[in-house]
Amino acid sequence: MQIPFLVPDIAEAEIDEVVDTLKSGWLTTGPKTKKLERQLADFCNTNRLICLNSSTACTEMALRILGIGPGDEVITTAYTYTASASVICHVGATPVLVDTAKDSFEMDYDQMEKAITEKTKAIIPVDLGGVMCDYNRIFSIVTGKKHLYSSANKFQSAIGRIAVVADAAHALGATRKGKKCGEVADFTSFSFHAVKNFTTSEGGGLTWKAIQGIDDEEIYKRLNLLSLHGQSKDALEKTKLGEWEYDVVGTYYKCNMTDVLAALGIAQLKRYPGMLERRKDIIMTYDNAFKEFPVQVLKHYGKDFSSSGHLYCVRVSGKNRNECNVIMNKMAERGIATNVHYKPLPMLTAYKNLGFNIEEFPNAFEIFSNEITLPLYSKLTDEDVRYIVENLKACISS
Repeated sequence: MQIPFLVPDIAEAEIDEVVDTLKSGWLTTGPKTKKLERQLADFCNTNRLICLNSSTACTEMALRILGIGPGDEVITTAYTYTASASVICHVGATPVLVDTAKDSFEMDYDQMEKAITEKTKAIIPVDLGGVMCDYNRIFSIVTGKKHLYSSANKFQSAIGRIAVVADAAHALGATRKGKKCGEVADFTSFSFHAVKNFTTSEGGGLTWKAIQGIDDEEIYKRLNLLSLHGQSKDALEKTKLGEWEYDVVGTYYKCNMTDVLAALGIAQLKRYPGMLERRKDIIMTYDNAFKEFPVQVLKHYGKDFSSSGHLYCVRVSGKNRNECNVIMNKMAERGIATNVHYKPLPMLTAYKNLGFNIEEFPNAFEIFSNEITLPLYSKLTDEDVRYIVENLKACISS
């Protein structure tokens, strides 16, 4: 048996929607992108959402909307993918990395609080594996630090404190305390990359909580300018009779989504609730199978939260990284692909060059040292899941 780490869940509905787009004569940002934006905003219980070419672009554009740049600091976790931190560098700000809490995939909120200075303009929490962070705690901390905060543009002034810009690349469809991911943080970025639960092959979405004194439409229009060269009209608007003329109001960026990609998303979103349920079924099977086994797993469901079920992260008790790598190799020999989420940022060359040292992040290193990520996607069969469970147990025990 061969079980890849990921197989995207693409059905005839997606194929038909893409073919319809190809036949329509409109391929770039147009009616289907706008339709997907409206549907995703409704799904997230927010007023507006913009689709761009990646979650990375979405987070960067949020920082640019907020006017964050040189001289500013932005805090994020050391235990994440590079995109959570690289965007801080893209805008010229300084990344401040915080360790995880002991035996937790979430950042240490006490350390986060201590890391806040007069220069801190935003915090990027990471909803790793699809589990939303403790936003109540985060907002309590940033509200309590208002006295240190000074604003540099009208969006910062309207928020009136450090902005919370969620990296929810994994978490479309997650909930916490009765709120959907997207309606909690000031800005929330989602990834629609091929490895994500919901995919447009490449792409992402940025949504935001209504900001008092700021029109959602103003934010949306500003994001369109930032993502399309600063051009005052997009291609769809320019096709209207007599409407060719446009202006370029800034030397901005190019990171829009196309209608071909949006077509995939439109079809996916109709099936997405069922895809999330299938992921939950698989997670519950895994959880039950490993109850009496010497592993710790990322908890996806609880009394007041529900994950999007993106990653099944397993920590193997009493093992180190080399021993876990041996287990992963044994799994590969049995036809099962596994992965690691994540190698902490301070272990990577780019962040070493920025002066970060993994010795200052012992909790993140400890999680990485014995973490193995199992396949988790809606196209896994019950037989696949049983095979994965049986073989992981055998490979750990041997």
